[in-house]
Amino acid sequence: MKIGIDLGGTKTEVAAFDKAGRERLRRREPTPGGNYTATLALIQTLIRDAEHQLGAPATIGIGTPGAASPATGLMRNCNSTCLNGKPLKDDLQHLLQREVRLSNDANCFALSEAVDGAGAGAKSVFGVILGTGVGGGIVIDGKVIDGPNAIAGEWGHNPLPWPRDSEHPGTRCYCGKQGCIETWLSGPGLARDYTGTAAMSAIDIAARTNSDTHAENAMTRYEDRLARALASVINVLDPEVIVLGGGLRSEEHTS
Repeated sequence: MKIGIDLGGTKTEVAAFDKAGRERLRRREPTPGGNYTATLALIQTLIRDAEHQLGAPATIGIGTPGAASPATGLMRNCNSTCLNGKPLKDDLQHLLQREVRLSNDANCFALSEAVDGAGAGAKSVFGVILGTGVGGGIVIDGKVIDGPNAIAGEWGHNPLPWPRDSEHPGTRCYCGKQGCIETWLSGPGLARDYTGTAAMSAIDIAARTNSDTHAENAMTRYEDRLARALASVINVLDPEVIVLGGGLRSEEHTS
């Protein structure tokens, strides 16, 4: 039995699969924002409950925002900032008393799409996560490209390309810079553009576009910024396929 966990900034989801790859269960819970200890406890609870329901132990794989530093093993580049600087893998293995495998969530997404999803058969795939944060993963010939610093594909902390006068200097990002792609294209970034705060969900904004001109304009600006940001990736990587995922994903795949 295999258990996979998607640790997101807004939600944490667990899914279990048998040896034949059949899904046996799925459950989603809100992520305890800003609370590292509570996040560990949630993961432990999800695994415990899943194994109880399955009636069998399972191997554990977790997709995380950011990634562990190859040098220190500590998490970094996580939009769930309570994870940054923490030995997440070690803490989980101590808590669960077994091996745990971690990988960047965008890398997991990109590899899945390259193997049997929208990018199946392509030599190069760029997988995009648009959610609480903005991440990316690169798969070439069926293999994830991590890079020596485990940051390959992290386009969300590049500056928004070709900014308009109204986009200067941009919102300050948790990374310490201003105007990062993530501050514009994440769910909170879209909400901030529409309402001035990050409190509203992107789903609610999209639902208002037919009756609210301000919501429609916010979505139009979002689409323009997304196109500019992806254009900069295309200029460098020129992938065969770009697949969009995450809470703000499009149903259309761009290639």
